[in-house]
Amino acid sequence: MTKVQAAYRLSRALSEPDLDAIARVHTVYGILAVRVQPSLEELSVEYDASRLSEKEVGAILRQNGIPLA
Repeated sequence: MTKVQAAYRLSRALSEPDLDAIARVHTVYGILAVRVQPSLEELSVEYDASRLSEKEVGAILRQNGIPLA
């Protein structure tokens, strides 16, 4: 396993449905953690790079409705 962290900028403030989407992303095989940064303008995602690429992680976040910039 190769743990990698990537930062994703948000296009708007998170809402309650967005928090539900983040919870769903935690169930994706290879994603280890999703954290909202204290600035509330960015997400930090820890994932297994032997399973997913950074591009795939971004696509998963978008597919789940997370408002990425």
